[in-house]
Amino acid sequence: MRLLDLYKVETLDSRFASKTGEPLPNTPPSRWNTPEYYLYYAFFLTIPFLMFKSVYDVSRPEHPGYSKFEGLLEDGWIPGRKVDNSDAQYSGFRDNVPYMAIVLILHPLLRRLYERWTSGGITQEPEKANGAAADARLQRRITYDLNFAAIFITALHGVSALKVFTILWLNYQIATALPKQYVAVATWTFNIALLFANELSGGYRFANIAALILPPQTSEAGSTTSNPGVGEWIDSFGGLVPRWEVLFNITVLRLIAFNMDYLWSLDRRASNPIEKKNLDPTALSERDRVSLGAHPTDYTFPNYLAYILYSPLYLTGPIINFNDYISQSRHPLPTTSLSRTYPYALRFLLCLLTMEFVLHHLYAVAISKSSPDWTTYTPFQLSMLGYFNLHIIWLKLLIPWRFFRLWSLIDGIDPPENMVRCMSDNYSVLAFWRGWHRSFNRWIVRYIFVPLGGSQGGVSKVRAAVNYAAVFTFVALWHDINLRLLIWGWLVVIFVLPEVLARMAFPAKKWRDRPNQYRWLAGAGAVCNILMLMAANLVGFVVGLDGLKGLVDGIVGSLGGRVFLLAACVTLFVGAQVMFEWREGERRRGVDMKC
Repeated sequence: MRLLDLYKVETLDSRFASKTGEPLPNTPPSRWNTPEYYLYYAFFLTIPFLMFKSVYDVSRPEHPGYSKFEGLLEDGWIPGRKVDNSDAQYSGFRDNVPYMAIVLILHPLLRRLYERWTSGGITQEPEKANGAAADARLQRRITYDLNFAAIFITALHGVSALKVFTILWLNYQIATALPKQYVAVATWTFNIALLFANELSGGYRFANIAALILPPQTSEAGSTTSNPGVGEWIDSFGGLVPRWEVLFNITVLRLIAFNMDYLWSLDRRASNPIEKKNLDPTALSERDRVSLGAHPTDYTFPNYLAYILYSPLYLTGPIINFNDYISQSRHPLPTTSLSRTYPYALRFLLCLLTMEFVLHHLYAVAISKSSPDWTTYTPFQLSMLGYFNLHIIWLKLLIPWRFFRLWSLIDGIDPPENMVRCMSDNYSVLAFWRGWHRSFNRWIVRYIFVPLGGSQGGVSKVRAAVNYAAVFTFVALWHDINLRLLIWGWLVVIFVLPEVLARMAFPAKKWRDRPNQYRWLAGAGAVCNILMLMAANLVGFVVGLDGLKGLVDGIVGSLGGRVFLLAACVTLFVGAQVMFEWREGERRRGVDMKC
């Protein structure tokens, strides 16, 4: 495999691979060897180095702001460099990579030993198993997943595993015990309330519960105090991740997915759609796996628990729905073969090493956390601090998602890839949303956007805008219950509008005779989109609204800053043109990602 092949989207996720390999219609010839793109190469050979150097310079001990963030740095493993491990979310993952790597190897290995033992050493190829053999394979996998999950969840959350199992049982009762007409409303009410309750209660600590139900004690001085001692003792057995509620949001999505899939399955209990459509159950398309992959008899409590608590995807996803999980447990996909998984593992390692290199040389996160004096930085340095902060945000999400997807692939389950584009390879707000946390986006479309009416098929523009607002409000609340993320969600909705209006005002079909002019016009629009995307994500995930105001004031508050902003827009325009051509290259391979 060539190095360039490693970075193709087909290597990242075979769902994008063309079935024919033929170019898509109306795909223009390559522009890579044209004078215009030779000019763009000059930009790419010089500007990225300057971008990196600008943040490296402000990360050096000689910089006047170094003393403010020095305390946030730790000793690194690269000689002569400290490491910026100040992001609590990523440091929890980074510090435990060696232990998780052991589990990644041990879990699939134990499964293979278990299946060999329980199947009596039969070596039938599972992808060719049909009927009873496929059901037997499903049962073996479910049994193993349940037993391993019980150990895994207990190790993670200790006594709080009881709280997790209680919530799972209640949600299952909503799906199976309530009358059909109440299931959807009850499911959404229960799970949205759960998001708030988990956050406000701090995970239902036993000490707080004890303080409510145990009688207060009276001291010798006559004052009364609560008696949480027993509760605090129980809380001390909280496992490796005592704050289970922080990571439970991803489980909420699976709870909703199961209940809604079960509800929709009730409408097709009278017949088997796979048999009715004469489909081969060993070769279902992803669309069919997602909608039809589970039989009506598969919606049992053990299968439900195994799906919700599936260890490789429990902590962070990617999200796979119940139907797809059951279908792949019966009939494994060829995409989980070693030849397909090896390049993905190599690409993951490259991303991990890239993150290590960045954290050892660019202390953008520590600087942003140290309440810096923005006036000590030039406009170029300010913008690059924001830019690399966003890149670190992208990497800190990508790396855990790819680690757990790699674990799942090795174990024989192929979930969707969450990050399909580099952060710097996005120019469309709509496409960015489809490609960032892609499995969550697909979940949103299936369980919220389409049921609300979507944006097609005669839906008015006002109704479509309301649907988008409802979606992004839920997305913001799901991430975290705070005003900053609500503002982020609403900003994304607002920033979608200019792109939608521009596409209406300048439809591509009217520019077919002037493709270059349309491409340059689209590049100008892409510059605006990129700036808006950076602003929205800086507000939501890095510096907040006040921090963004400080950054912007520092950039545009002087003549030099405004000149820099113009130069930055030219650079973004060049980047957009390269993005366009990269996507045209994909279309020439028959790939149409729509993002």
